[in-house]
Amino acid sequence: MGIKDQFQDKAQQIEEKARQAQKPGKGARDERSARAPQPQDSPQRSFDDIRDELDDRT
Repeated sequence: MGIKDQFQDKAQQIEEKARQAQKPGKGARDERSARAPQPQDSPQRSFDDIRDELDDRT
């Protein structure tokens, strides 16, 4: 498989993904929810966690 073929395959994958995202229905919505931050990935940390981390650094 040459480089040209690889780029064509990737372009087709991107096109298909774009078509799926434009379709109304579950597909695009499911992908958006999969990319959304999950509660355990919350950037907010407790004051105690931050204080403990700072104590560890000193």
